[in-house]
Amino acid sequence: MNINGKEIMLIGTAHVSKQSAEEVKKIIQEEQPDSVCIELDEARYKSISEGNKWKNMDIIKIIKEKRATLLLMNLIMSTYQKKMANQFGIEPGQEMIQGIESAREIDAQLVLADRNIQITFSRIWNGVGLWGKIKLLFSIVFSIFSDEEISEEDLEKMKTEDMLNSALNELSSSFPRLKKYLVDERDQYLAQKIKDAPGEKIVAVLGAAHIPGIKKEINNHHDLEVLSAKPPKSKATQIVGWIIPVMIITLIISTFTMDAPTGKDQLVSWILWNGILSSLGAALAFGHVFSILTAFIAAPITSLNPLLAAGWFAGLTEAYLRRPNVEDFENLAQDIFSFKGFWKNRVTRILLVVMLANLGSVIGTWIGGADVIRMFIRAIGK
Repeated sequence: MNINGKEIMLIGTAHVSKQSAEEVKKIIQEEQPDSVCIELDEARYKSISEGNKWKNMDIIKIIKEKRATLLLMNLIMSTYQKKMANQFGIEPGQEMIQGIESAREIDAQLVLADRNIQITFSRIWNGVGLWGKIKLLFSIVFSIFSDEEISEEDLEKMKTEDMLNSALNELSSSFPRLKKYLVDERDQYLAQKIKDAPGEKIVAVLGAAHIPGIKKEINNHHDLEVLSAKPPKSKATQIVGWIIPVMIITLIISTFTMDAPTGKDQLVSWILWNGILSSLGAALAFGHVFSILTAFIAAPITSLNPLLAAGWFAGLTEAYLRRPNVEDFENLAQDIFSFKGFWKNRVTRILLVVMLANLGSVIGTWIGGADVIRMFIRAIGK
């Protein structure tokens, strides 16, 4: 296609296909483009170029920066891709690696055209809602441990537009908000980066799912700063986040003034529902006994402050008591292929403690809050 006097070629690839990598090499050698755009951001490019330096990961810093769940999603999704790639004896993203190498061979400008992966995950996580988060995590986790295999022939069929449109329609029905952040916005970002690439002839190496969207968006202008911004929490969400704890505190105090024994029952119910369910989450992650205890103590308090979360405290406790060693980081890529490894590895176990303790606390808040309201109504009726 020709855009603003530039000849642009889009190569749709399957990310774990030998044939895709060979196709990339052939086209770049034949076309000799001025620029080669690849579907990578700076972080993933460094990961490919320098290797995954897991031993340099500061797990405590990640928890403090509230990135534990995003990291867990990243690990799970990359492992799913690697699981398929292992079937065919090829590294995941080999076509991107080939694009990098071929660009260097012909001295073409290499353009990292994708949006930062953390921005994408942040926008997904903030956009799917609580139930969407739960469904998404369970869908991804179960997909990892599935024994179903896919043939390379089926993999190549995924490159056709009809198959892709069908897959995206299915994705939209299950997670209607997910496609917007994972596909549509990145189509816009990729289209603009490709269009802005230097030179008169440009080759773009892309996952095939993005080709239809990029063709649609490439003639439009897109503001990369807007697409790269982390979505702020809506005022309504922030208000609701404070209304719930204020309401719970007000109801308990009011009940104490009317019926002290019922007020005590409210307080006990709030503590037990929050504490037990949050600590149960930490226990399901096989957390240290002190991490479980921390979740129990923290949950009733953090549930009354939307700026805090019980999982953070439980995760930090787990990280201090069972700090991952070099072997844990080195075995990370392999351990998350199995349930046993996932729970045994100290890195993933810490992330699971954070996530499951938080999930238990959220459920405890709703159940405990409902019980507080029930007892308040009962006190009024006395």
